[in-house]
Amino acid sequence: MSNGVASVRAVTLGARSSFLWGMRVLPKARREAMYALYAFCRVVDDIADSVAPRPERLIALAEWRAEIGRLYAGNPLHPVAVALLAPVRDYALPRAEFEAVIDGMEMDAEGDIRAPDRATFDLYCRRVAGAVGMLSIRIFGAQDATADRIALTLGRALQVTNILRDLMEDARGGRLYLPRELLAAHGVAVRETMAMLADPSLPKVCQALAEEALRDYGEVERLLAGADRTVYRPCVLMMQMYRTLLDRLLRSGFRDPKRRVSVPKLVKIWIVLRYGFL
Repeated sequence: MSNGVASVRAVTLGARSSFLWGMRVLPKARREAMYALYAFCRVVDDIADSVAPRPERLIALAEWRAEIGRLYAGNPLHPVAVALLAPVRDYALPRAEFEAVIDGMEMDAEGDIRAPDRATFDLYCRRVAGAVGMLSIRIFGAQDATADRIALTLGRALQVTNILRDLMEDARGGRLYLPRELLAAHGVAVRETMAMLADPSLPKVCQALAEEALRDYGEVERLLAGADRTVYRPCVLMMQMYRTLLDRLLRSGFRDPKRRVSVPKLVKIWIVLRYGFL
């Protein structure tokens, strides 16, 4: 086993992300490519979220930007980038999307995002989730006219679901990704993150953002109706995993952000059996 593959497996096997469940139905080469992509995302996200001084985090992310340049020149140094060599070649993965992921991580590293305006929120989602969708959809093998739209719409829905799940974790770190326009619409003043989380009107803000994600999931379902379900099977699995999570969040009413809502493993297995072998 190459050093790159070993590094990727070390990252992915220790992960508990629902994102990875959708990869299990892929053929081996595409599955390994997705694991390499996940490892890249995990590594740069860990840099952005580290406790290192901000200048050091930005330097580390700049080094990853240089590493992507080396990857596309055919001579990467980092084991995870080495594991991406074959996927970049075999699936024509766009360099700009890897760089967009790093752009998103830099947004987190430069300063804690707190109640961003809608334009910043949209840009952040496009970079950290839409870019991953654009890379993933090519690894899956989708080539139809709706592929990019599916990738971007689903990526945004997954990211919004993650934001709503991780409210407490993010707030403890000084971040709150909820758009300030939604906060203002429900009378939540922008202030210290934990105070915003305790605001009695915050559940209404979360409900409104959740409804945006539900519309995105519905749009993806509409687009998938006429698509090759075999190619898009990982998308269907990821959508069902995260939509189940969003349903559970909605049932919680967002009344207790300290309580982390998740999808039990047995439910995840049922989703794989139900949607992974159609």
